[in-house]
Amino acid sequence: MIRKSLSLLFAGALMGASAMSLVNGAGGATANAAGSETYRQLAIFGDIFERVRAQYVTEPEDQKLVESAINGMLSSLDPHSSYLNPDAAQDMRVQTRGEFGGLGIEVSMEDELVKVISPIEGTPAERAGVLAGDLIAEIDGTQVRGMTLADAVDMMRGAVDTPIELTIVRENVAEPIKLTIVRDIIKVRAVRHRVENDVGYLKINSFTEKTFDDLQAAIDDVKQQVPEEDLKGYVLDLRLNPGGLLDQAVSVTDTFLDRGEIVSTRGREPQNITRFDSRPGDSIDGKPLVILINGGSASASEIVAGALQDHRRATVVGSQSFGKGSVQTIIPLAENGALRLTTALYYTPSGTSIQGKGITPDISVDQPLPEEFQGQDVSRGESSLPGHIKGTEEDETGSGSVAYVPPDPEDDVQLKYALDLLRGNESDPAFPPNPDEAVLNQ
Repeated sequence: MIRKSLSLLFAGALMGASAMSLVNGAGGATANAAGSETYRQLAIFGDIFERVRAQYVTEPEDQKLVESAINGMLSSLDPHSSYLNPDAAQDMRVQTRGEFGGLGIEVSMEDELVKVISPIEGTPAERAGVLAGDLIAEIDGTQVRGMTLADAVDMMRGAVDTPIELTIVRENVAEPIKLTIVRDIIKVRAVRHRVENDVGYLKINSFTEKTFDDLQAAIDDVKQQVPEEDLKGYVLDLRLNPGGLLDQAVSVTDTFLDRGEIVSTRGREPQNITRFDSRPGDSIDGKPLVILINGGSASASEIVAGALQDHRRATVVGSQSFGKGSVQTIIPLAENGALRLTTALYYTPSGTSIQGKGITPDISVDQPLPEEFQGQDVSRGESSLPGHIKGTEEDETGSGSVAYVPPDPEDDVQLKYALDLLRGNESDPAFPPNPDEAVLNQ
């Protein structure tokens, strides 16, 4: 019997993302029966495990020993295979759904406190008066100092309709502010959009279960704001997008592609090949499309950019992408969490693997770093991860590039170039004079 599993494109711990989609039979291949030597090695492991339990200077926790042993085995394979304990597996499911019980704030760490980047519009945090720049010093009376950001986020998330008290330090306010906020369902916006005069700007933050629907709504809104005869085209911003669900990457690509292959995945066995093809219909009615990528564009982002680039449906602008071209399968382990295992590599329509190499933009445009980032390592790449799977196309330069996008669009050199390109102020070397030359795998 083939068991059901969860298949995903995972950008890795460095990228801070996980995602999944239901498939049948992924990871269902039967391994060869273990030989006597394998059982001998397992006996050695059992002997060592018992000696550690019995003789280590302090009594260890059996669960931690076993989890560490499992993760040690999986991490020796590649950077993206790992064991998810029940809490981690649940957290991954929450991330991929794109909604959770919480307050509705985007946060980071600053001076050992949780800093509010911005409250999300219409959420409990905004209604309670939380402001961008606020520093959270206590959560339900517990000091934030000493916590990791993940620990703090876990404390702030929780069941809907339950209260939480935050102690906030605010600039130019002498005394800390105490706010009691009631948690609600927070729906994370997978797609943000706006109109840049005569261009539609579409920013995909991650590929969750909501991405395709959010993208369609964004395109519809752009069309309502700008008459068709005035609309020059669209910018699809995939910078700093760590990846996510494979089915969402396919659907997003299909949004702009009228026909042809989108991506194929190839597993351990030669016959284990799955192809995903587009369906008729282009949601932006053939309007020009420019895709922005950088060193923070990984996995599902690279599937979208690679497919639309191969079909010459879009011009890719920016810098080399991350180069994460492997597919992970999430195998549920009942109440024991889940196993995340690399089971395939994916290939663009032209048959190219980007593993360890990334997507090379049609037009290379570097984003200058502000002075405060000078000298810091803000570049990313799969090829820099220890133990990464070697790609067939990987070269000596590897993958990845600077992963920085300025918060102010006025400072965004890559975006400005994309807008100029759509308005005809820059030449486009990506499109051949004869459109028929641009058709692949039809």
